[in-house]
Amino acid sequence: MNPLESELSYPFADELPTAGSVREVAPGLGWLRMPLPFALDHINLWLLRDEREGKQGYTVIDCGVATDATRAHWEQLFAGAMENEPVLRVLATHCHPDHVGLSGWLCDRFHDAPFWLTAGEFGFARMMAAALPGVDGPSAIPHFERHGLTDPAMLEQMRSRRSYYPSLVPAVPAAYTRIQDGQRIAIGNAHWRVITGFGHSPEHAALYSDELNVLISGDMVLPRISTNVSVFAVEPEGNPLQQYLDSLDKFADLPADVLVLPSHGKPFRGLHTRIAQLRAHHVARLAEVLEACTTPRSAMDIVPIMFRRQLDAHQLSFALGEALAHLHKLWNDGMLKRVTGDDGIIRFQLT
Repeated sequence: MNPLESELSYPFADELPTAGSVREVAPGLGWLRMPLPFALDHINLWLLRDEREGKQGYTVIDCGVATDATRAHWEQLFAGAMENEPVLRVLATHCHPDHVGLSGWLCDRFHDAPFWLTAGEFGFARMMAAALPGVDGPSAIPHFERHGLTDPAMLEQMRSRRSYYPSLVPAVPAAYTRIQDGQRIAIGNAHWRVITGFGHSPEHAALYSDELNVLISGDMVLPRISTNVSVFAVEPEGNPLQQYLDSLDKFADLPADVLVLPSHGKPFRGLHTRIAQLRAHHVARLAEVLEACTTPRSAMDIVPIMFRRQLDAHQLSFALGEALAHLHKLWNDGMLKRVTGDDGIIRFQLT
């Protein structure tokens, strides 16, 4: 076991829900697990008993990607554990493909079930599903080149990923119900407070119920890995790592024994310990980056310092974005300066 994991407690140990099944983790709250076609091979989804306008059914939190395997698991759930009761509402924590991929399919299947999420996440999901310039694959190429990626083969692989998001998210509902920070949402017999977070996505929504003492943390707090925090082409001067670290403060008032339901990994207790670990992780990465910049370094130069393994094109795009996020925090903090060389590549060095 990872030594950091040993500082957390896992009340369900290895009792993972099998494909097409539901594992109850709190009264009226079920845990689903869907496959992903990535190195990170699963996502946790949440199924909550609900009643809306006199109808009994479920609120679904997050959807999974649009693959035949995920659809098949949902079909098994509809006919099995859900006993053909309807989905009354689809709520997404954020816009990434594993969270909204089947949102359009689920909402359509259940007669225009409403789609709930924050305005920032809805806008970005619609933009990326439409592959608009600025958020499509090819738009990222000049961004990567400016930050030191010059390998022609890797650039070509990234250029060919135009359909990456639309293939996993073929349809985002055309209308939505906005949720926002501090709002209390009644789902079944419990109320859930929306806690927005930034840095990982535009306006991520975690949900906390004080009646159940449960936090659905989405990707903001994960038990084993640190969530990706990247500078992307659409926001090239962003400081997402600072936004992410500031967002973690918003969980400070939650009870120490809150049950955390993450999007990846197993449900756990030890929220404040995990947040301290995440902060320490980024402090260590920032120190490594700062030390490396005694000589001018591009974000691409930083990637092998932060990620000591072979990366494919998909992984490299996130690794480069994350390296740049750490550089940008140090730059915004006045510890690094930014210089564009004659070759057009941006490099950072100690002030």
